[in-house]
Amino acid sequence: MENILEIKNLCKKYDNFELKNVTFNLPKGMIMGFIGENGAGKTTTIKAILNIIKSNHEELKIFGLDNCKDEEKIKEEIGVVLDDMFFPEILTPNDINNIMKSIYKTWDSKMFNNYLKKFSLLSNNQIKTFSKGMRKKLEIITALSHHPKLLILDEPTSGLDPIARTEIINIFQNFIENGDCSILFSTHITTDLEHIADYITFINNGKIILSKPTNELLDNYGIVKCTEKEFKNINKKDYIKYQKTKYEYEILIENKKDFKTKYDISIIDKITLDDLMVLMIKGEE
Repeated sequence: MENILEIKNLCKKYDNFELKNVTFNLPKGMIMGFIGENGAGKTTTIKAILNIIKSNHEELKIFGLDNCKDEEKIKEEIGVVLDDMFFPEILTPNDINNIMKSIYKTWDSKMFNNYLKKFSLLSNNQIKTFSKGMRKKLEIITALSHHPKLLILDEPTSGLDPIARTEIINIFQNFIENGDCSILFSTHITTDLEHIADYITFINNGKIILSKPTNELLDNYGIVKCTEKEFKNINKKDYIKYQKTKYEYEILIENKKDFKTKYDISIIDKITLDDLMVLMIKGEE
């Protein structure tokens, strides 16, 4: 499978934080959910991919091109929404349209204006009159309106109500339909990813914990709920992490089918991405 983004041993060191050999690939035509708690390294990784910050790496390729040597070519093909991104408040959407026309060869004014109408964003109003949700919509449609091949999104649906989030998610799904485009989607709203992400990459404390197909995680992983007596009879090799609650043990397992063949425990719950994050980060080994 062809990869649109390839990262191998990406490192970045600060006084109080370090990215440690971050490695993952984003296949062409796919959506990858990038998850982790606050401060885990998601935004730092994204900024390194975009050359906003300098990093050390064995390999960092986008569209098969080196992200440093071919930076200008790459930027033409990437749409970006960052959590701390903003437009000057005195600008209007019309101003943004005129600015972007001079930056991107493939800027599509018709598409941009159609999105403005779709989301009821007035083209002559200054951004300072927009709500947080309206500003986020403006950032997203700006990222989309030069026909990029890769969208890199850091909290793109934060501040949006459920209806607007659904509309945006549908646009993202349409974006990858032709099989040529991909999305790297960092978010804390993991329920969005359960519906649309083809892959999940999980970062914690600057390290990639896992990077797997979403259906593999949601179908195979599970949470076993059992008594202390039952827990003591389970081999450590057969679970990843566990936590003790007031009334029972909750155990994260990697293969529900294999576990059922070994142990007579009937309660194995389906896992959510929130469950996965909590147990991987807070659970004991």
